[in-house]
Amino acid sequence: MSSTWGRNIKISIFGQSHSAAVGIVIDGFPAGFKVDMKALADFMRRRSPGRNRLSTSRRESDEIEFVSGLVGDTLCGVPLCALIKNIDVRPGDYTELYDLPRPGHADYTAAVKFGGHQDASGGGHFSGRLTAPLCVAGGICIQILAARKIYIASHIEKIAGISDKRFDPVTLSANDFMNLTHEPLTVIDPEAGARMVKEIEAARADGDSVGGVVECAVIGLPAGAGSPMFEGMENKISSLVFGIPAVKGIEFGSGFDCANLRGSENNDPFIISEDGLVRTKTNNHGGILGGITTGMPLIFRVAIKPTPSIAKPQQTVSLSERRPKELRITGRHDPCIVPRALPAIEAAAALAVCDSLLTNN
Repeated sequence: MSSTWGRNIKISIFGQSHSAAVGIVIDGFPAGFKVDMKALADFMRRRSPGRNRLSTSRRESDEIEFVSGLVGDTLCGVPLCALIKNIDVRPGDYTELYDLPRPGHADYTAAVKFGGHQDASGGGHFSGRLTAPLCVAGGICIQILAARKIYIASHIEKIAGISDKRFDPVTLSANDFMNLTHEPLTVIDPEAGARMVKEIEAARADGDSVGGVVECAVIGLPAGAGSPMFEGMENKISSLVFGIPAVKGIEFGSGFDCANLRGSENNDPFIISEDGLVRTKTNNHGGILGGITTGMPLIFRVAIKPTPSIAKPQQTVSLSERRPKELRITGRHDPCIVPRALPAIEAAAALAVCDSLLTNN
């Protein structure tokens, strides 16, 4: 099934962008863990729409209704079912999309796949709205990992060609996560963030959109988590990250840049750290070798495409008339998806890591 994932922690995501609700069923969470509901709500708020001028004007509180899986705030060992109601819906904004597919969206492929029976409102099940339930699962996993002193954070590495500093792949620590600037954008360098804001606002004023890159890191992971071949740590993270709409690429460590290096430049020499552990002097491998963690910071970057729903007129075709048409998209859309993608990417990483650690236990 396309909307299910997991080996030890199994998730099933349901709902559509403008249906009554979206939600998730999660099986495999450890019984006895107490969920910090305030921290989870704060995490969800980072992804929710309508928080500032840089996002869509659609406003959703993203309050979570837990149907099962908890006794009080404590996981009780049975499948956890969570609902998030859709309040600010306008399905009427999307009626013409059954015949006029939006460039860059899944409208056409969904029509072919489901024979015209797809829900086109807001993208239906293909919408970024479905990252809300993903963040429920990932938000809880982040808390489970933090209890083991494993921490996850991300920042905007690039928007519209404007680059932030990158995480230090060797010395990265929890203090670096705490020093991130979060308003209005999550970055290391506030000056770069201010320039990104101007580019987003300029794109909105022009009826257009921009994309970017998110850098995410996991620290505190022990060596030995993950598996070779098809259950590697990169595999698990990538499979979840590509479930986030608008993701077009992912790289770990030095990523595609390693293609420009010699082996002597890309290899990371092994050393013994001050606390007697095997580590590497550099971290081009991004904390993973052979699908298994090395104990170094796990670092990856994700490419996010520009929001395909833009105010500019675009060329499409009428599926019923089989001829070219001009499309002017209405509705409410982000001029840049990148800022709201951060918690979804962190959630994907946390879920993948949790699932892998349970394999090792």
